[in-house]
Amino acid sequence: MTSPLIEDHALLSDQRTTALVTREGDVDWLCMPRFDSDALLCSLLGDDSHGRWSLRIADGEVLSRRYLPGTMVLETTWRSPTGTATVTEFLPIDADGSAERGPAGSSLAGDVDDHSELVRTVTCTAGEVDVVQQLVIRFEYGQAVPWVRRGEDRTGAGALIAVAGGDGIALHGPALRARGRSHHGRRRLAAGETVSWVLTWFPAWQEVPAAPDVDAALARTCEGWSAWLGQVRVEDEYAGPVARSLLVLRALTHRRTGGIIAAATTSLPEDLGGVRNWDYRYCWLRDAALSLEALLAHGHVDAAVSWREWLLRAIAGDPERLQIMYSITGNRNLPEQELSHLPGYEGSVPVRLGNAAADQYQADVVGEVMIALSMMREAGVEESRWSWPLQKALVRFTAARVDQPDQGIWEMRGDPAFFTHGRVMVWATFDRAVRAVTEHGLPAEDEELEEWTRLRDRVRAEVLEKGVGPDGAFAQAYGSAEVDASLLRIPRTGFLPADDPRMLATVARIEQDLRTEEGLLLRYRTRGQDGLTGHEHPFLVCGFWLVEQYAATGRRAEAEELLETLLACGNDLHLFSEEYDSRDGRMIGNFPQAFSHLGLIGAVDALAAAP
Repeated sequence: MTSPLIEDHALLSDQRTTALVTREGDVDWLCMPRFDSDALLCSLLGDDSHGRWSLRIADGEVLSRRYLPGTMVLETTWRSPTGTATVTEFLPIDADGSAERGPAGSSLAGDVDDHSELVRTVTCTAGEVDVVQQLVIRFEYGQAVPWVRRGEDRTGAGALIAVAGGDGIALHGPALRARGRSHHGRRRLAAGETVSWVLTWFPAWQEVPAAPDVDAALARTCEGWSAWLGQVRVEDEYAGPVARSLLVLRALTHRRTGGIIAAATTSLPEDLGGVRNWDYRYCWLRDAALSLEALLAHGHVDAAVSWREWLLRAIAGDPERLQIMYSITGNRNLPEQELSHLPGYEGSVPVRLGNAAADQYQADVVGEVMIALSMMREAGVEESRWSWPLQKALVRFTAARVDQPDQGIWEMRGDPAFFTHGRVMVWATFDRAVRAVTEHGLPAEDEELEEWTRLRDRVRAEVLEKGVGPDGAFAQAYGSAEVDASLLRIPRTGFLPADDPRMLATVARIEQDLRTEEGLLLRYRTRGQDGLTGHEHPFLVCGFWLVEQYAATGRRAEAEELLETLLACGNDLHLFSEEYDSRDGRMIGNFPQAFSHLGLIGAVDALAAAP
């Protein structure tokens, strides 16, 4: 089976979980009820036997697809020899972002994640069409074949019910018939007729939930997304991709806990056929902090406050055991394991769950968090009772490790080093702490402020002495001859202005060593120094960072040209993966990637602010 192109997918979200659906109507990735739950549709990383839900118009072709304006509701237009149809697909949410309700508006009992739905509606718009389906449900990433039966939900309505272990699935809608270990259906529609199917996850020990009122659920879901986007400032010639990027960041944010995941998928490869396959369905402090900066820049502070509370819960009373990432609930136990039964996307193995990078020390992470929390203060968000004590604990954490090498922003699996970007972010940690006291009047003991000031000044002097190479450019790490695209982030911290000679020299090195023939940027030259075999493709966020640098230093024409090149790496829905294979013209890596989308927002904002 040939794997569908990553860019052929659309993202659906209810801010609790996500689904990926191809242009041709295959849902090949679905985890329920949470972003990081076991997948029950998993053919993206295998084949049909690992779970897939196909819904198409017989003998039809897709004319177009789009999201309904300001939403994550997908609409696909089909044409067949006998008629046309529109397919509307979404994961329901309420207008206020709360869980979908049961019959008569009653709240569903149990855990906040006891109910999750995927709705697929088909309307024949002209002539006649046949809707054809194949449903293969496999729990636990394709390993568990469920017990499937016809039964009734709590209201007595018929449903196809599948159960394995603690997972239950109910499919409401015109019946599908068993054929081997899958279910198939064919339904003819005439012009004006509409039919819906609703796939509902529920705990296997509970009653089967009733299907929602699809029209009401669609209206509430559209209102929920568009009302949120309406609170965000989007005024630019690039309003379309910026608005979509903001919605993606929202879609990757858990609506109850406030945790922001890095991407919707696991193990979509950075190197096709290689081993660079990682699980990104967790909350990296760095990625989330940068996402908050993008949201704050567009006037949305609710997500920032929610994430700050998530951070407090995740770190809890033990900041000395700070991790770079947590689960969406703040859990820290994310052991990395391999799913040997899955052949991987285009043969890219291993397929991984969990992420061993959770145990790494990455020196930049606290600095990113401190910058984001500083931006919240600048935006007028008041400190909560515990948010400033939390920040002081983070500063103590960094102070205790001020002389410790780390694995860097790119999570190198080779030997630790003093990565220059990380050392600048250590400086930023102390700098934001000092400014919180001296500019915002937050309390600190005199000796604390003295120590933070001393460490800030010491680290700055060290970076300027050891982080700059003989050519006057910043190096990837102390003593290294390599350069790194993360160095483009230095001006954002306030460490040096974008037009400082050392930054200009760094940009020249990046252009020489990391820019591809197509104009995109690698993160760094792999050369085995990251502890892994194989290579990777241009990293999209790095290109967006270069747009910011160009815009800040008067290279506007080049910034605009590069931005257009980068925007062309997205798909027709303005969705972006982690990397892009510019030679073959295809997306690479986990999808959609928060890093890429927040980079897009930052690049457009930088261009808008440039003279």
